[in-house]
Amino acid sequence: MIEKWADFLITAVRFNSAGTHIVFVEARADRGAVGKACLLSRTEVIETLESGYTYCTAIESGASKWEMGAAVEIVTVHDQPFMKTAPDEIACDNLGDVPRI
Repeated sequence: MIEKWADFLITAVRFNSAGTHIVFVEARADRGAVGKACLLSRTEVIETLESGYTYCTAIESGASKWEMGAAVEIVTVHDQPFMKTAPDEIACDNLGDVPRI
């Protein structure tokens, strides 16, 4: 990876037991190369998105190779923020095919 995709890449997620809200994500800094993994809470991701940082999903495709996923955005449903890669009116977080941890 040479081109920067976003400020941070989300490479895995953990949902609550209901499957509606992300509890935390495995995020990696994107500096033109995929950085080391760290855990960020749902609140931390939403706050940094609101302050102008960018996120996208990334899927490991083998031997330290990564494929860019989709941009992550905040969608408000019933006055609540949700993290999504595709905007819809469903009241749950949805980051597509990112692996669950």
